Amino acid sequence: PSVEEASNNWAGEVDVIGVAWTGDEESFQGFVDEHGLTFPQVNDETGALFAKFGVPYQPAWAFVASDGSVRMHNGAMDDATLDATLEELAAS
Repeated sequence: PSVEEASNNWAGEVDVIGVAWTGDEESFQGFVDEHGLTFPQVNDETGALFAKFGVPYQPAWAFVASDGSVRMHNGAMDDATLDATLEELAAS
């Protein structure tokens, strides 16, 4: 829910894309539907995106700035930290 809210709050300034690593297409779509996610979703069934960013487990965050730099955060993130991170990235 916090990612959905951030996606809505930062629309036009920050693009949010969800990436799922495990599970089949039915499980993936079931999760999206169950949580009412409206931001774009990618099913990384092969794990290629996770490998590219060095993500060891879920949840994880890859923040890609407009200059192409990447900031990683492994583990859950509370709403305040997520919002502060997005604010910082949007300002850069």
